[in-house]
Order: sequence, then C-alpha cells, then structure tokens
Amino acid sequence: MIRTSNHIPAFYLSAPLALMLCFNPMPVTAEEAKPIDATPALLKLLKIEAVKPSMVVDSLEVPAKVELNQQRIARIGASVTGRVSEITAMLGQTVKKGEHLALLNSTELSIAQSDYLKASSQVNLRRLAVQRAQRLLESDAIAAAELLDRQGILTEAEVDLQAAQDRLRVMGMTENDLNRLAKKRSIHSFSPVVSNIDGVVIERNITLGQVVQPSDALYTVADLSQVWLAAEVPEQQAHWAHAGDEADAEIPALPEKNVHGKLVYVADMVNPETRTVMVRMEVPNPKRDLKPQMLATLLIYKHGVQSLTLPDKAVFRDENRDYVFVETQPNRFQMRPVQLGEAEAHVRPVISGLKAGERVVVDGAFHLNNERMRSALE
Repeated sequence: MIRTSNHIPAFYLSAPLALMLCFNPMPVTAEEAKPIDATPALLKLLKIEAVKPSMVVDSLEVPAKVELNQQRIARIGASVTGRVSEITAMLGQTVKKGEHLALLNSTELSIAQSDYLKASSQVNLRRLAVQRAQRLLESDAIAAAELLDRQGILTEAEVDLQAAQDRLRVMGMTENDLNRLAKKRSIHSFSPVVSNIDGVVIERNITLGQVVQPSDALYTVADLSQVWLAAEVPEQQAHWAHAGDEADAEIPALPEKNVHGKLVYVADMVNPETRTVMVRMEVPNPKRDLKPQMLATLLIYKHGVQSLTLPDKAVFRDENRDYVFVETQPNRFQMRPVQLGEAEAHVRPVISGLKAGERVVVDGAFHLNNERMRSALE
C-alpha cells in the first residue's frame, strides 16, 4: 500500500509495462557483481523466497477535517412572533424529538386563536340557519332561493374556519391542540419551541425576555452519532475519488482510534478558487469522540495492478542506493541494485531490477551484507 510521492510507482502504468520495467536490470559495478558464498552457519540466518507479483494498493493522502453531517442537523426557530418567557434547553444538552426547548408568550397566537373561535361560532350559526331554512322550505314558508343563499353563506364561513385552522397549524398547533381549543374554547397564548430531531444542542441564540420572530434561528441541534470527514482533492488527482471508494482517516487528536469508511460524496464540479474537488466520508461516532472541526488526514485507497513486491527487510541501502541479495546458485548470492516504491505496511513495490521467480534474501540481508563487507576488507 503506497502513498503518492514524487516517484513514479509501477502501478501508475499498465500491468504488462509495469512488469517489463521490473525485468530491466540496473547498471552494476564490479564490486556489486562479485558473488558472495554463504557458509552453512550463515545460511541458517537467511530466509530466501522467490519474487512474485501481487496486487498493489495505492493511497492518496489529503488533509481533511471533521464536519457536522448536514443531513442530521436542524436549525430551530419560533413558529410565531413572541417574547421568550421560559428556557429549558441549554448548550450541550441532549434532547429528544418533540422535546420543548423554550416557551414563548405570543399575542399573535392569541389573536389567531380568537379568529379561529369566531370562525367556528359563525359556522355553527350558519349551519343552524341552513337547517331552519330546510324545514321552512319543506312547509313552503320560503322559496328555494333562500335556502341556496344560506348554504352559500355557510360555505363562506367554513372556508374562513379552514383558513383559521391552517394558520394555527403554521403557528405550531397540532390536531390535539385544535381539538382542545374547539372543546374548551379558551385561548392559550403560549407557544413552545420544539426540537424536531434527536441530538445535542450545539448552538443557542435565545435569552429570557427576548422578542423573537419565525425568521430567527434560536437553536441548532445536531445528531453527532454520525459525522462527515471532508477533504479537498486537487483537480489533477480528482480521478482518484469515486463514491463508494474505501478510505481511512488519521486524526492526530485521536491517535489510537481507527477510522474507516467509504466516500459518500464526490463533488461534480471543481472549486474555481481552490482548484479542488470536495469529497466526504461518512463516519459512525457513537461515543462522540470525533469533534467537528478536528483536523485529520484522509487516505483514499485505489486497488492497483499486479506488481512485484518485496518485504522491506529484504532491502538494504548502500551509498544512497537500494539493494537486495539475489541467489544465483545454491549458497551463492549477488548484490543487486533495485528501484523501489515507498514502503507501506512493510511492503515495497519493485519498479525495476528484479524479475518474477528470482530468489531473494527476504530476511537476514543484514548478515549477508556484513559478510560481503568483511570479504571486501580482506
């Protein structure tokens, strides 16, 4: 698993071309070409394996930060204009859906309830007038036109009542509240501010005695059990990111926490100011360890092509070059320069210098190199 760097890793190329590069031998010096014979005692310290191709996984590393999941956040305001008479929810408090956060005393609500009760009384009176007209018409005391006229007036009263009901619903009154108002016919001028999701109060903009309007945001409630991890991917590397790709996150503030997930969003447009593409990963946060605005590093994984790989213990450096020991004959080894990608999970991809099937010292190269230097000094 390799992170992007300034080198050109083999998995950026097609599979056949990557393997062809691995076959290309690098120039060797006379000292490097000199064979090394291992004694039986030295052989016991060595582990030799054939080089074989395996699937290389690459990762793109970009800075990121923890953000609120915008699909799990609610900005809650008043449903009527009124004065704050009571506050029950404080910053950081956990609330449930339907829980009262504050209470408002609203003259506007009182007037709307009064209009509703008046409209309800008018409907009742108009219905009685229609019923009386129907009885009179049956006894030929009035003309049919009179009944139609009274029915028209009843229809108008019912429209006014429906409008008054809709206005009260907009002001936050439920069907139970409307039924109670119609039954008791007493005005209740207090309107609650209610949470419409389960979550935590992360913002409060309300004080006792404050006059608020429906356009004011009084509370922000967020469900922090799931958060987003957002990052900006440079447009040159935007082809890396696709919705559904696996990703990991490293969070300096939580070094022992393993954060793994999938990309749930990749922007369809490049930000013209930053020349980046927004990506987001959805992360479960049941213990609320991840705090919004925490800094992080996002690792987006891409499955590459088949490439030769070596354990990093097989590699040693000499004069700023990477080398391995290749078994050319039984008990005989040769120092071979190689070009490798960066190590990830103790594995390095081979860019050039080896071919599939060659037997390499994968453990104990240190001992064999000591033997080489001892022989050179003698």
